[in-house]
Amino acid sequence: MTSSLPDVIFVEDDDALRTGASQALELEGVSVAAFADARAALEAIDPDFPGVVVSDVRLPGMDGIEFFERLTNLDDGMQVIFTTAHGDVDMAVNAMKNGAADFFPKPYSVSRLAHSIRRALEQRALTIENRKLRARLGEQSTGQMIGRSPASLRLERIVREVARTDADLLLQGDAGTGKSHLARQIHDLGTRADRPFVVIDAGIFANEEADLLLYGRDPSVALSRSGMVERANGGTLVLDSIEQVPARTSARLISLIDSRSFLALGAERPRPIDVRIIATTTGEKSATEATRGNVRGLLNRLSGITVALPPLNERREDIPEFFRLFVSEYEQSLGRRASAVSEAEWHHLITHDWPGNLRELQMFAQNFVLGLTQLTTVAPAAVDSETGLRAMMANFERTVLEDALNRAGGDIGEVRRVLSVPRKTLYDRLARHNLRPADFRK
Repeated sequence: MTSSLPDVIFVEDDDALRTGASQALELEGVSVAAFADARAALEAIDPDFPGVVVSDVRLPGMDGIEFFERLTNLDDGMQVIFTTAHGDVDMAVNAMKNGAADFFPKPYSVSRLAHSIRRALEQRALTIENRKLRARLGEQSTGQMIGRSPASLRLERIVREVARTDADLLLQGDAGTGKSHLARQIHDLGTRADRPFVVIDAGIFANEEADLLLYGRDPSVALSRSGMVERANGGTLVLDSIEQVPARTSARLISLIDSRSFLALGAERPRPIDVRIIATTTGEKSATEATRGNVRGLLNRLSGITVALPPLNERREDIPEFFRLFVSEYEQSLGRRASAVSEAEWHHLITHDWPGNLRELQMFAQNFVLGLTQLTTVAPAAVDSETGLRAMMANFERTVLEDALNRAGGDIGEVRRVLSVPRKTLYDRLARHNLRPADFRK
């Protein structure tokens, strides 16, 4: 939809009231498209309409209530405000119970109506943005993983294969490498995608009611309560950071893994459970002495298929792509536009070792969007034998080109102006890195 769309579709069959209210709303800074009947207004609205509908309840032909039903069938997130005569208030109240945004008995204050419209516009914008975010998340769950490094491509192939099976998995990697995200992606690509996805964090075991939270309570004892294990039935159960599982809990988890059944508090017999179990770990070495033996027992049962996640410094080619993703997410959530990436910031991205992996990079992206990176100089970097200066410079050059193409929307003239390079040189560099301007056009 374009920016020329009105803020409000205004439906009123009284000619004088329709004209007067429309003009008054325009003076309040609200753009209006006015209609004398609902059918004509309905033809002007599609599911992506970003504005608000203001409609009288009593209309010729299709009344306001039927109009409202048609709109909610078109998009149940549509924002509708009713104007009503005194005798139609009950109808408007019922419509609000069914999702209408507001109603105003006639005669009404146009300034109050404009205030309600602005509030509804904010809600509509939020609904549309959430829908776009969900769509992007759905696209990300199709198996296309971020990254072009050999390690990322190898990981993508493995994930596609293991997602087709229903076997238990162990995801192993350093802290911050994205194990929880990968567990979700495997679930979304598998046969249980439309079933529950339940994550049990190791911190829950420190709760004094851990058994109740995990396994629930049988109705024979007191008020029944389902636990997290039962809520995962039919889907995927993630045991996060199993190296932190204490001894008193590991025996019950091992029994769950072996028998696919659990015993609720107060129950006389176990209940069967159908779950795929995915465990994550940073490795047995990170476990304490008190938990190491228990971890070994869990690992023996879950490590039949182990997927290792590489640290970020082993997939440096992916850093710019991850950084752009995180920046985009923080721009959305913080409601602000990030500035251009400075030379010092690019240098930090390319040369830093990132011991905190994706989690550290994500925090750097957040600080970048907030303008808090405070990198003012380019520090000399140690060049190891594996990457080498040539590979590092090529990676840096590609990153700068991609950033310029993204910001220019693929406009070569704008990229030349920003980078101050001759046309032939620019095209040679683009060809060297297999970058096509058309891929960056909006």
